[in-house]
Amino acid sequence: MTAHDGRLRIVVLGYVVGFPLGGMTWHSVQYATGLAALGHDVWLIEDSHDYETNYDPVTGAVGTDPTYGVAYAGRVLGRLGLGDRWAYHHAHTGSWRGPAAGEAPEICRTADVVLNVAGIHPLRPWLEEVPLRVFIDADPVFTQIRHLTDPGAKAHAEAHTHFLTFGERIGTPGCTVPDDGLPWRPTRQPVTLDAWQAGPEPDVTTLPFTTVMQWDSYPTATWNGTTYGMKSAAFGDFVDLPGRVDVPLHLAVGRADAATERQLSTLGWELSDPQAATWDPWVYQSFIHGSAAEWSVAKHGYVTSRSGWFSERSTGYLASHRPVVVQDTGFSAVLPCGEGLLAFTDVAEAAACIEDVRARYATHTLAAREIAREHFGADRVLSRLLAEVGAG
Repeated sequence: MTAHDGRLRIVVLGYVVGFPLGGMTWHSVQYATGLAALGHDVWLIEDSHDYETNYDPVTGAVGTDPTYGVAYAGRVLGRLGLGDRWAYHHAHTGSWRGPAAGEAPEICRTADVVLNVAGIHPLRPWLEEVPLRVFIDADPVFTQIRHLTDPGAKAHAEAHTHFLTFGERIGTPGCTVPDDGLPWRPTRQPVTLDAWQAGPEPDVTTLPFTTVMQWDSYPTATWNGTTYGMKSAAFGDFVDLPGRVDVPLHLAVGRADAATERQLSTLGWELSDPQAATWDPWVYQSFIHGSAAEWSVAKHGYVTSRSGWFSERSTGYLASHRPVVVQDTGFSAVLPCGEGLLAFTDVAEAAACIEDVRARYATHTLAAREIAREHFGADRVLSRLLAEVGAG
């Protein structure tokens, strides 16, 4: 399939205006910048939905006013190489914003491929006839249960032609993600490596192991008697980790109540506001550069289902030459572990992984960047994605 000067016209449905913080920006923008680097005609399009989705990090309000998010997008997308190649559809007023606002509907109608990152965007009339409409599931097990329990969500998904998921073990032995009837195929987060550098030389003897996380993101899900929870449900087995290791452990954690924060602080966890760590894409990178490595649990549902999910956040650490020590969701079956990336299943393994990173830090930092290049590099991940959906 070819079009538009021999290139594919690809619309990436991203999430920048609606949630204008650095980590989320990297998540969707790297699809657009990575595909552009492959030579395609790429546009980042966003939709407000028909309900309140616009988050303002200054006021903390969630509503229908996109003013902050549009200004944020204008600031950051130019620096990220998408200055004139984005538009935002504000359904509440029936208007378009952004530099490509005037031509956005026609761009969409003439696209060859639309990538619905995280599968959250509605397919408006200007997208319904795009030949390849790809749903990218970044929240395995929760997505599939929603499709099995919410007919509207299932109908939205079925409007797509191809189904890719971060749950790389779906359909394999031991994985309990339920079958929602859609033909899921594995994919993973692309990383535009040129945008990620090592930063200052880290001092593993003083810098903390860090992560950015939400304690509770949304309600737990239940299917066939099994409950799939949030990070709060996974964290209990690891609360005493600071007492087992001689390294600072820092959580930029949101949506934890005051009692939880007091308990974590008493047990030796360093806590901070996640918004301060993710104010924009470069503040987020600076937070990572101020870390010796990442340490994190995963959502309980990812672990329980053995989905194989791997965090887009962790790919940023790897690309920044920072080792990653994270709870195994089954990804150890599809990614190399032991150097640069270490997987644990219990608190003793978590402590041992941290000590190993400290003892062999130079080896782990080199391996981290190599894993990012070999397994998450945008050129490789996105070339495979296009081939998977018949556009490569």
